[in-house]
Amino acid sequence: MIRAIIVDDEEPARRKLHRWLSSETDIQIAGECADGLSASQSIMRDSPDVVFLDIQMPGLNGLQVAAQLEIGAAPLLVFVTAYDAHALAAFDLGAVDYLLKPYDEERFRRALDRVRDRHHAPEHRRSAVLVARQQTGVSDRLLVPEREGLRMIDSAEIHCLEADDNYVHVHTSDQTYLLRRTLRDLLQQLGEQRFVRIHKSVAVNIDEIDALTPLFKGDYELRLRSGRLLRLSRRYTTELFHRTGG
Repeated sequence: MIRAIIVDDEEPARRKLHRWLSSETDIQIAGECADGLSASQSIMRDSPDVVFLDIQMPGLNGLQVAAQLEIGAAPLLVFVTAYDAHALAAFDLGAVDYLLKPYDEERFRRALDRVRDRHHAPEHRRSAVLVARQQTGVSDRLLVPEREGLRMIDSAEIHCLEADDNYVHVHTSDQTYLLRRTLRDLLQQLGEQRFVRIHKSVAVNIDEIDALTPLFKGDYELRLRSGRLLRLSRRYTTELFHRTGG
């Protein structure tokens, strides 16, 4: 079975996709969402194989949803749009296909055939996320897990990022969030103009740096404004001093 999620802020559009997908014996509808935030929550919770994703939505649009996905676990994406320019850009993103509203059942079935053909091709899952990030640019917001759902935080709220295997601890002033991401992947999304590595597994918000104290063999103890103490490895001192004018 191919598990599908339908995302569109227009109820008639969701109903049409639901009706056609329901008639397919190899498709299971795992959920329906009317906005980008609930779509991100559903993708994280339900791990669908494919998402029919509307591009134009209030708040978090379809490209922003795609840009926030974890590359290694991203579903196949079929973008849905009423705007030609967006449709062409979506197709170039490496998405499985796009549906240009208003589309008919024949066009829908061609897209579904492409989904079946690429169901076991991980490169099609990765490419849409990577190029979506290129299209949306550096993100100043980050989706983080909170209780049973997700919330959006500003990247300026983040004090530091600490890698732990394939996870990253995202530290803010009063909370720590755990993301199943690599540090490199997260820094590419957030942009390294705000953050700087101080260790192979740690990056800090430059604006949160309070003081440096020399240790030994070129290492430093770095104190954040919150009082958190971290080790600045000699390997990363040149970049830090260059970025901070030190």
